Amino acid sequence: MLLDECVPKPLATKIITHTVKTTQEMGWTSKKNGELVKLAELEFDLFITADQNMAYQQSLNDRNIAILLLPTNRWTILSKNIDKINEANENIGGKKYLTLQF
Repeated sequence: MLLDECVPKPLATKIITHTVKTTQEMGWTSKKNGELVKLAELEFDLFITADQNMAYQQSLNDRNIAILLLPTNRWTILSKNIDKINEANENIGGKKYLTLQF
């Protein structure tokens, strides 16, 4: 699982069932979304982002990676919803794109 650079790094320690890397750890900071998703799908099954424009900027139908869109990148909100994020990670299944709401 890859966390986008717009997602707070502490989230990586709260994901319980996956190995998590950040774009910073991968050396992929400042990559444009299209390039980042192409790189991510070569090494990861799931990409987590809070970039609300992702669905509008990218064609997500032909991707080989699931994308979980968080409703915010504010840690104070995310930290209160860790269970929902972990549940979404487990249930994303065959979906290519899931927008999480809380």
